[in-house]
Amino acid sequence: MSAQALLPWIITLPFLTAIAVLLTGRWPNLRETVSLAAGVGQFILVALMTTYWSPETTPSLVLAEPIPGMALSLSPEPLGLLFALVASFLWPVTTLYAIGYMRGHGEENQTRFYAAFAISIGAAMGIALAGDMLALFVFYELLTLATYPLVTHAGTDEARKAGRVYLVILMGTSVGLLLFAVIWTWQLTGTLSFTPGGVFEPDTGGLLLGTLLMLYVLGTGKAALMPFHRWLPAAMVAPTPVSALLHAVAVVKAGVFTILKVAVYIFGLDTLAGLAAADWLAALAGLTILLASLIAMTRDNLKARLAYSTISQLGYIVLGAMLGNAAGVVGGGMHIAMHAFGKITLFFCAGAILVAAHKTRVSELDGLGHQMPLTMLAFTIGAVSIVGLPPFGGTWSKWLLVQGTLDAGLWLLTAVLLVSSLLNIIYLMAVPLRGFFATPAAQTSGMREAPLPSLLAMGITATGCLLLFFYAEPIYRLVWGILL
Repeated sequence: MSAQALLPWIITLPFLTAIAVLLTGRWPNLRETVSLAAGVGQFILVALMTTYWSPETTPSLVLAEPIPGMALSLSPEPLGLLFALVASFLWPVTTLYAIGYMRGHGEENQTRFYAAFAISIGAAMGIALAGDMLALFVFYELLTLATYPLVTHAGTDEARKAGRVYLVILMGTSVGLLLFAVIWTWQLTGTLSFTPGGVFEPDTGGLLLGTLLMLYVLGTGKAALMPFHRWLPAAMVAPTPVSALLHAVAVVKAGVFTILKVAVYIFGLDTLAGLAAADWLAALAGLTILLASLIAMTRDNLKARLAYSTISQLGYIVLGAMLGNAAGVVGGGMHIAMHAFGKITLFFCAGAILVAAHKTRVSELDGLGHQMPLTMLAFTIGAVSIVGLPPFGGTWSKWLLVQGTLDAGLWLLTAVLLVSSLLNIIYLMAVPLRGFFATPAAQTSGMREAPLPSLLAMGITATGCLLLFFYAEPIYRLVWGILL
């Protein structure tokens, strides 16, 4: 099967899965088997696409042409293939985790959950494989709408309030800023196709380009740059599998992926390197990295702490995109994968602690490592990978990002990355230190881990953190392909 033949299946399988989930909703075992099988099948399709893909035989598919010359198209490239690989691999893993969590926690509306999850993955595939900015924008909006019922899954007043914040910020920034940038780009260049080196003429004014860059970056609210970050902590009211989707599989990764795509294929690195606006946005990313890390240190609620950690880590990727050099962009691209495995492991552990021990606060975790040693070990692995220490995957992406700041001569941002990693140690490693070494407030009886499916999912992602250290070269080579 050729890459061209695979492309329609990759984009349609998740949506067909959502229909199948709705049809099998009255039989939970069958419904969840359909979700797992579809997730595995989706990863196989994307892996085959990555194997068959080459710059000379890039497949393409026109979905629609609303205006003559303005096509809604799919056309994979290396960065998009990496995003699709990460999202498709983590789909069945998160589904496996959700089976244990949703049943163990007695969640309602599980059929709606699995259907909306499948649609969200479909939207993420559309973003990953978009061949132009219009297609990316359409799937970007679809992802917001598909994840809204997941954020409001609990149906409580708090969940509905979080859903309103979620929609207002994400759609407000995308329609008010990002769409304006897309239309302006079309008016200036006559194209929205992703083009190596960018789409703007060399004589385009720096002020104009800088304004457009600000609109693109600030309009991508899913990247959670401050001050457009509040939707992410608010959405933590959702079930933990949804938090995993938001933080690792689809939503925030769609945001930073969009910024990387815009940097490389709409502006081009040579253009970015000479823009003052890129320097200002890099500084904003650095500020987000530090402030979010400091806020994370003050949060006792474990999911809230992890949410602010995500905001900080997303800043790394935006910073890499704005540096306008190879090390920054490749490091940012690799961090999409490295952060995904580390952060999803941490959220899986947080959900396991809730289900098995009914605890949500860091201050309540003293001695829990003796009761839930496997969960706390997995948390330790995810935390060390997020920090960026060997032998875990986060080491390589952070190394390249630091190299990018050095290549750009931005020593202050180098210091920001190093200080942030130290803060990561303080607010993340506090959890396993409390769990393994602090004396519990009350006597606990025996070991009680999370349900087996959730444990298996944690084991897979924690192992992934380790393997990404020793087998990072294929990812490096894939991301490097965007510069060729």
